Amino acid sequence: MNDHKSATVVPLPPVPRRTAPLLIPFPARLNPGVEAARRHTLGWLHDHGILRGAAATEEYDALRLDRLMAYFYPEAGAAELALATDFNAWFFLFDDQFDGELGQCPESVAHFVDRVVRTMDDTPDLLPEEPDSPLVAGYRDIWLRITAGAPRAWQLRFQDHWERYLGAYHWEAQNRTRKGVLPLEQYLKGRRDSIGVQPCLDFAERCGGYVLPRELHGRPPLAELRRLTADVVIFVNDVVSVDKELAAGDVNNSVIILQRSTGCTLDQAVRRIVRTTNARVDQFQQIAATLPATLKELGVPAEVHDHVGHYVTHMHHLMSGNLVWSQETPRYDDTGTASVRSRPWADLFAAADPGTLSAHRTTGS
Repeated sequence: MNDHKSATVVPLPPVPRRTAPLLIPFPARLNPGVEAARRHTLGWLHDHGILRGAAATEEYDALRLDRLMAYFYPEAGAAELALATDFNAWFFLFDDQFDGELGQCPESVAHFVDRVVRTMDDTPDLLPEEPDSPLVAGYRDIWLRITAGAPRAWQLRFQDHWERYLGAYHWEAQNRTRKGVLPLEQYLKGRRDSIGVQPCLDFAERCGGYVLPRELHGRPPLAELRRLTADVVIFVNDVVSVDKELAAGDVNNSVIILQRSTGCTLDQAVRRIVRTTNARVDQFQQIAATLPATLKELGVPAEVHDHVGHYVTHMHHLMSGNLVWSQETPRYDDTGTASVRSRPWADLFAAADPGTLSAHRTTGS
């Protein structure tokens, strides 16, 4: 049994970097199994060759990505938290592959993303042989573990959300090479996939041992709450990571888009995005307050009411946990920003398949 009372409530730090005016009222709670999960994932990363050497391990460990999952899933059991910590490590280390030259080549990005997507096929052994990356093998391991024994409806939804997340890397690469500034609303449509919130919410169902009915997922108010949760996580991430993205020459950030499209200063853009974030949180709370009446009108069984309540609570965890962890981690401080182009794990695809990037560059992609 998961022990709801054992999670530690963590107060929001009072003066955090650029995020001070952000108002996310949900308490952040830390899973007490975080250290065991941390050790597990360090071993998993080494076993799959994703992390190599003491320097890479030390730099990765300092980011404390395990704590992000401990905030997201404060009630998860040891095995669930370890699995979440594995896939979160994969999320971030995969993301770091595209901060350099590879991220400027849409066709190369599409090639490597496709190799990851195909690991979710039912018959991966029938795929053509080609040079492999530790990230591809690591993803296949996560996919098999996370879907084992899961209901088919949940697997299909989870796979769709992962494919959308992975496909967004090609969209981001195209944005880096396009002329002009992408409109903010158009950016948000793609960013809601690239932020990875939907697979994380799917995992909340897995932790809770239920699958919400498809008709609830696909209609208001639950679909709207999922969108608002994603937007809050997006805006918080964009605010805390704007210096990192500027250092990498990236444009996939709402603060940067707003600054360039309006001609305001960076600080003014940050304040406007922060106000938008707080408005999204207010909207979330207003809609969430209508859920019990809506579920009653729909004739939803009492058990499903409880599952929806669990799911909405995990939306709270994602929003508050993302903010607290973003304030804690050195990923977004001066040290993290300075090392954005020199992560020791940032060439895992290029090392496994050095010809792909040069081939696509030669063809003018």
